[in-house]
Amino acid sequence: MLEQWNNFFVMVGGGAAALAGLIFVAMSINPEGIIRNTTHKNRAINMLSGFSAIFMACSLALLGNQTLLALGIEWLFLWLVATAIFIRGYVVAIMSGMSSIGLTPSRLAGGTMCYLAEVIGAILLILGHSSGLYIAAVGAVVLFAFLISGAWLLIIGIYEEPAK
Repeated sequence: MLEQWNNFFVMVGGGAAALAGLIFVAMSINPEGIIRNTTHKNRAINMLSGFSAIFMACSLALLGNQTLLALGIEWLFLWLVATAIFIRGYVVAIMSGMSSIGLTPSRLAGGTMCYLAEVIGAILLILGHSSGLYIAAVGAVVLFAFLISGAWLLIIGIYEEPAK
């Protein structure tokens, strides 16, 4: 079953690794702006951890001779950690009150739903349902778009702040 998904995991994993690298380079251009602002710092952590989680999930799926049960267990642990990092970062950013750019309830709910889709997909795999792959795939693709928009908000926030 997993062999049918190889191209998907290679494409999505490679894209996630490339985008994580680009975000890291973009952050290195203005690290002071990110470090000084709790919102920017947590958004940067969320973008890097999100793309890294997608890359790791795809890497785990490409391991040879792996059962859906094993993959489900690996993904469950990975996505629970990634979900906790995301929610914690968002809550800390909101509580800091330093920047409100993109800190909306709809973005928090949308991002959380993407991560929870990954968790649900993992649970379904553990229960022996291959439909978990489809749910996780849709969650990853939507999360990809969500993370890209978050990276854009990070860039806008960094450069909008000095303009004020």
